[in-house]
Amino acid sequence: MSVVLSAPAKLTLSLRLVGIRGDGHHLVDAEMVTIDLVDRLDVSDGDGLRVVPADGGLEVAAGGENLVARALRLVGRSAAVVVHKAIPAGAGLGGGSSDAAAILRWAGWTDVVGAAAIGADVSFCLVGGRARVTGVGEVVEPLGFSEMSFTLLTPPVGCPTADVYRRWDELGGPTGGNGNDLEPAALDLVPDLARWRDELGDATGRCPRLAGSGSTWFVEGEYPGGGRRVVRTVAST
Repeated sequence: MSVVLSAPAKLTLSLRLVGIRGDGHHLVDAEMVTIDLVDRLDVSDGDGLRVVPADGGLEVAAGGENLVARALRLVGRSAAVVVHKAIPAGAGLGGGSSDAAAILRWAGWTDVVGAAAIGADVSFCLVGGRARVTGVGEVVEPLGFSEMSFTLLTPPVGCPTADVYRRWDELGGPTGGNGNDLEPAALDLVPDLARWRDELGDATGRCPRLAGSGSTWFVEGEYPGGGRRVVRTVAST
């Protein structure tokens, strides 16, 4: 057995935090789309996981808590997996979640709600396309596909998702004025993010929005150059 799997990134166009469950997990109301920035997974007989980082990207741990390893445990399968990253780690683009979703699809797993046991974004990444995402990420309502292009700027710094949510709680649950409620918390946690936001805004003349919990900033439209990456939506995974 030897197969090659594709794992496209997701972009969170809007993110509202609408409550907290009794177990402490945050309830969201978000719109997400799949984009043409894709990790490649080589899957073959055996056991073990190796992650090849994206050029200039952060290192990704390949231990038992890696989302690919957790996906394999969920479906009760073993395999030797090499993940070739194109999606920057810690960038708010769902790279780890998409890698896990690719393994679930390979194993024939179709339980969208159950996929959220691995991570909040795995359910959307399993469905792909364009969708409204609610609950803690496990409720995915597909929306009509819309051809869109975006320009991304990813700083060389990660924003750990759990830390950003924790800071949002510590700040009293602020509402983001630019469509993403996590943006104030990420900026408070990693103040240097503002410099990259302003760089993208100055280059495009548009108001950048933070992707998920960060660290990527994005604007709609195509503005290549200067370390910026142009991506486009894709209909499905």
